[in-house]
Amino acid sequence: MADVVIDVDGRELSLSNLDKVLYPSGFTKSQVIDYMARVAPVAIPHLTGRALTFRRYPDGTDTAGFFEKRCPGHRPPWLDVALGPGDRKGGIEYCRIDEPAAMVWAANMAAIELHAPMALAEALDVPRALVFDFDPGAPATIVECCQVAVATRDVLDAVGLEGWCKTSGSKGLQMYVPLNTPDATHGGAADFALAVGQVLERQLPGRVTTVMAKVERPGKIFVDWSQNAFHKTTIAPYSLRARPEPTVSTPVTWDEVAACADGELDDGPELRFTSDEVLERVDRLGDLFAPVLTVEQTLPVPGA
Repeated sequence: MADVVIDVDGRELSLSNLDKVLYPSGFTKSQVIDYMARVAPVAIPHLTGRALTFRRYPDGTDTAGFFEKRCPGHRPPWLDVALGPGDRKGGIEYCRIDEPAAMVWAANMAAIELHAPMALAEALDVPRALVFDFDPGAPATIVECCQVAVATRDVLDAVGLEGWCKTSGSKGLQMYVPLNTPDATHGGAADFALAVGQVLERQLPGRVTTVMAKVERPGKIFVDWSQNAFHKTTIAPYSLRARPEPTVSTPVTWDEVAACADGELDDGPELRFTSDEVLERVDRLGDLFAPVLTVEQTLPVPGA
């Protein structure tokens, strides 16, 4: 198929190889671009102002793909860049996605996965949220992740904090605890996440671990508190994932998390959503993750 030139909010973009199959399920590059363009209104607020890492799959998601931190030199002149957390010396300019045209441009490069830091580029030392990354060690699944998430919610409730969940789009589940205060630190977020994880280890013996060694993980949920480190990124809300089908990191309600934990989901035992399903959910539910951008919370002071 010949290149197609389109206009996105006054930005001219040339799209190539639109009929190329990027997913084993048959999902094409054209469909990737269409999804990213249509989800942009809810996805971009969670990307704006952040130094993004792309994971690109120009030859399809059944290949290894590659991570790309440095924004390509062939980027459009209007595409914003920012110094990011991967290099404290400030030597890497990352791409920013602050408008729909940038989203479409990234999709055209087969940037299937968009990974975002917890901090904005203008204040890299100040995380906007804390993240709990619940990673299941087989044979554990997202069902067990949801059980641990419910237990985590109870721990947070005891100290007056709220969290919002999204699927990873792969195997696991993530919970964001919005901070949005100028005194938040990566170290404080990581320490708090580890402390909560250790509480969960005691509450759910043999089912939870905070130990990074993979030998400790089979059958357990690894509470990855280290995702709160300065240099770490997490799959962004509404990002596609490089799986056999175009699954998406999808915001979910606490009712859905609880139903998953109890094995009572209407559509099957696991929370799993493809691109079409996510677009339908957004039409029906709006952005379930919007509070993460605005709710202000302060982590408890140790020993206080």
